[in-house]
Amino acid sequence: MRVRSMRGGAVLAAVGLTLLVSPGAARAAPTPSPGATPVTRAGTSFLTATDITAGQPVQVDAATGDYLYWSFPAAAGERHEITATVSFPKQRSGESTWTVEVFDGLRRRQACTAGAQTPTATAEAESVSLGCTLRQVRSWAEPWSADPLPGTYYVRLSVAELPEEDLGLPIEVDLLVGALGEGSRDDGVLAEPLVLPTEAGTILDAAPTEPAEGDDDGFFGWLPELGSRWAWSTVGGILAAVAGVIGFGLTRRPRRR
Repeated sequence: MRVRSMRGGAVLAAVGLTLLVSPGAARAAPTPSPGATPVTRAGTSFLTATDITAGQPVQVDAATGDYLYWSFPAAAGERHEITATVSFPKQRSGESTWTVEVFDGLRRRQACTAGAQTPTATAEAESVSLGCTLRQVRSWAEPWSADPLPGTYYVRLSVAELPEEDLGLPIEVDLLVGALGEGSRDDGVLAEPLVLPTEAGTILDAAPTEPAEGDDDGFFGWLPELGSRWAWSTVGGILAAVAGVIGFGLTRRPRRR
């Protein structure tokens, strides 16, 4: 029995070692596409985001404190990985925290499953590396879910925390978006784009029901319902008048003879 257990353990160890060293177990970093033209600019908002494609390198000169935006198309079945490196040509006075964020077409922030999304660079560091691996893009989803759907995605690179005296210092940004197509894992199809509900309410065609005739409440039948606005306004007016008369009687001065 011990011999069999030792053999089984050896087999499991060999299988685990094979998985660790196999190319599919560890996903390699994205590489630029051959012949892709580098992008040398970035937008400053969602509306002015610079269009890029998967495998197209980005090399931008910017300043510390700028918000940099890029947009790229995503198809169903793709899994995207964003890598970025921020270089500091000049010495800084303190450490800084950087962040890379990804939004879908409805400007909803998408979660990162891997990567250094908010790393901190020391004052002596010459560069800082960021990364974000998105979930696989689905071909359809429920309107209330936040699953990634096909369309345009936005990448925003910015600094979250830094000393005030370091604002405006020059930086160099290298960014790359990689797409790995693994095929769609669902059988649905996105028939219409996901949009926010803006439809107005419906108007009822049926007339409101009237109370049945013959209901008599006796002497108090002519009074309106206590819950109506007219009744409470009348009661409030009477109480205000009584309070005014009492207050005038308590505060008026006696006549001099």
